[in-house]
Amino acid sequence: MRLENPLAFFRRHMAELRHALRVVIAVVAAFAVVKLAGLPQGWWAVITALLVVQTSVGGSLKAALDRLWGTIAGALYGALIAIIVPHATDIGLALAIAVAILPLAYLAAVNPIFRVAPVTALIVMLPIYGPSSDPMLSAFDRVLEIVIGNIVALAVTFVVLPTRAHSQLREAAARVASLNADLLDNLVGGLLNDAGRQGTPPIHARIRAALKQTETAAEEAARERKMRVSDERDPEPVVRTLYRVRHDLVMVGRAAVKPLPTAILGDFSPLLTTLRNDAGAVLRGISTSLLARTAAPALDNYQASARALAQAIEALGEDRKRLPREETARLFTLRFALEQLGDDMRDLASRTSEMSKGHSGPSASPSSG
Repeated sequence: MRLENPLAFFRRHMAELRHALRVVIAVVAAFAVVKLAGLPQGWWAVITALLVVQTSVGGSLKAALDRLWGTIAGALYGALIAIIVPHATDIGLALAIAVAILPLAYLAAVNPIFRVAPVTALIVMLPIYGPSSDPMLSAFDRVLEIVIGNIVALAVTFVVLPTRAHSQLREAAARVASLNADLLDNLVGGLLNDAGRQGTPPIHARIRAALKQTETAAEEAARERKMRVSDERDPEPVVRTLYRVRHDLVMVGRAAVKPLPTAILGDFSPLLTTLRNDAGAVLRGISTSLLARTAAPALDNYQASARALAQAIEALGEDRKRLPREETARLFTLRFALEQLGDDMRDLASRTSEMSKGHSGPSASPSSG
């Protein structure tokens, strides 16, 4: 087995290694702070730092806010129940825990921001079993520890090799565009000779996963914009356009459920091959442009090949004796899907070129879509 070159490994996994370094620095820094502060249960600050540091600034901001609000809600409510509900016996303690956890668990199910609230309430209440400190003092300690962990984690996120969510968005969107080109290759192959049909479902699965990553990155990028830590353009139009391209290819797939009839294969094979190559060049060019932050490629070649195919389908539709009606309908469905694909690829190219211009200033044109 050939070992990978260490330099190549570091380059390929640079984002993951940077994240791991940030996590280690945040955890060690939080540990040092709680030791210097002399907090009795400072490990909660360390755990918070570990959980808050995410792969992007936007993700860390969300994790910090979620943990802070969940901790405040859980600590205050848990302390209140500990004061109100008698808990001198095991039965009393079990009842107090149930009264504290039930509404908080419901709240966490309704709003994920409060997922940590039931855990915090339980942590606040557990010391009341036997000799214990004052519940409100325990709640204050938990909130203080979480605040320290959040501050340390965010400081490390902003200072140590910071990664903006927009960079992750471009990477994920580039992956989607490239996978769409692979998918179209398979679909056209299915129309011509049924080749590549078995490889289509795995590509669909990879596209779904990449689109999910794109959505997550877009949410984090939008949060960075909202909190004024980034002045990049609104990421939502890119995600919306990627989904439209995906839907177009699904429609192409419905028209490509089986190869074209032998009677027209000779006429349509060159047209479909040219169109596949032109569309693939556009999608892979968009992928490269997203990563390099350059203007997207033009669609002139694709538009010409799409027009040629549309004219051939139109001429075939006029000769109603040459093909069964259902086959003619399938070709017109294919034509419509490819026309829509051209429109949406043009929109995606426009979004890509906008992203290459960097931040959105006052003169930036509003995104449509």
